[in-house]
Amino acid sequence: MATDVTLTSAIRTNLLSLQKTASLISRTQDRLSTGRKVNSSLDNAQAFFKSSGLNNRATDLANLKDTMDQSISQMKAATQGIDGLTKLVEQAKALAVAAQSTTDTAQKTKLASSYNKLVTQINDLAYDSSFGGKNLVNGTSASLVVVFDEFSSHKLTISGVRLDASGMTMMTIAAANWTDSSTIESGIAQIDAGLKSLRAEAETFGTNNAVLSIRLDFTKNLINTLEDGAAKLVNADINEESANLLSLQTRQQLGITALSLANQSEQSILKLF
Repeated sequence: MATDVTLTSAIRTNLLSLQKTASLISRTQDRLSTGRKVNSSLDNAQAFFKSSGLNNRATDLANLKDTMDQSISQMKAATQGIDGLTKLVEQAKALAVAAQSTTDTAQKTKLASSYNKLVTQINDLAYDSSFGGKNLVNGTSASLVVVFDEFSSHKLTISGVRLDASGMTMMTIAAANWTDSSTIESGIAQIDAGLKSLRAEAETFGTNNAVLSIRLDFTKNLINTLEDGAAKLVNADINEESANLLSLQTRQQLGITALSLANQSEQSILKLF
């Protein structure tokens, strides 16, 4: 029957010290390999769950950031559409003014025909000013809702507008109608009203686009802040952990030496018998 081995107090103390040092070395090596001082709730429950909460919010905001990016692109498509529409309407006004300044009936007919072609182009451009299936300048039924926070409590709603020729009351005309000066004057009045609408909507869209850009930058910075805060709670200081490992390895070597000396001391006592 085997008997238990009795260790002296000095040897037991040195063994316990070596075991503790080995455990600390293992923990330090784990921190160096993962770059984290908290890898689970067992390491530090408060830091682990707080860091997870910050990272989860950063992830939610990152998803919203992607949506904001897309929304800004949709706004840019609408703004570019308005810019193009404004140029076409200004060209249409130039045709009407030219018709108003001439007495040549044939010339007026040609100008009216050119005007009608521009109206078609205005409608086409309004239709083509879309991005990702969203068109904010080709109908009042379209709208853009951009959410800024993970609880969907803060958002910006951008309503669509109708800026095709019909929406601006710029109807096509019969060529002969421009032989009547009152018809031309009425057309110019409609064009001026259309330009006024375009400029007003351009200002509104520009303001909304600026808001989206500001919120996007804010969200990017907030995500960085959240991720940085989460990292501070769980990430290890590599320089500190490297110094700790070197110190622990030195302690381990000294412990082995101390254990050897304790064994030698016991052997010296046994030689007396």
